[in-house]
Amino acid sequence: MSVKAEQSGFTQFALLLREGMSVASNLARIRGAMGGNKVTLIAVAKSASLTQIEEAFENGVTEFGENRIQDAIDRRNKLPERIATNCNWHFIGHLQTNKVKKAVGYFQLIHSVDSLRLASEISLEASKKNMVQSVLIQVKILTDDTKSGYTPETLKEEMADLLKLSNIKIEGLMTISPLIEDRETWFECFNGLRNLRDELAQKHSVELKELSMGMSADWLEAVEAGSTMVRLGRAIFQV
Repeated sequence: MSVKAEQSGFTQFALLLREGMSVASNLARIRGAMGGNKVTLIAVAKSASLTQIEEAFENGVTEFGENRIQDAIDRRNKLPERIATNCNWHFIGHLQTNKVKKAVGYFQLIHSVDSLRLASEISLEASKKNMVQSVLIQVKILTDDTKSGYTPETLKEEMADLLKLSNIKIEGLMTISPLIEDRETWFECFNGLRNLRDELAQKHSVELKELSMGMSADWLEAVEAGSTMVRLGRAIFQV
């Protein structure tokens, strides 16, 4: 059977979500499917209720992702203090330069740095706050007009300049696969990001430990390809 003909990871995984669905049971199945892989689970909270976020926290989730800054601020303010202050918050959406001031220092990790200009703005704001902001560089491995991100070629050209920015720390790379159910395409995307990471790390003698790749539809394939972070919303909160 060809890779294309096989069921996607989410199609297979979704079959497990038909019985006794709850945030707790979804998390148990996700962790079981991960096996021994050391992968950071980021729960994407944009469509979750506060009760579901609390349930995820009670079941060991301490990393939460948001696509919009104000949503993250509002949600965090409404959560019990023991949850809001004992979790790491990740910004995973498109970040506009005029929103950098709010994002820097608020999020543990910004996943979506897609230009030298944006990286420079983040570094400048971080310097004003006397801190270093951790970031990932977003890469568009495959042609996709609907998504932001560096092309591999442009990132290779600008990586040295990115590394010169003193108030950001580049922890690794992030990508979003094309919105089609095709495992062959997903693997091409994820393997491409891993190979690019390895090439950049070797060329610039830097550690790029994080590969943020894999969402609810394709996270099993991403883990197989070497993801260190998966960003899951409906796989956790669809009950």
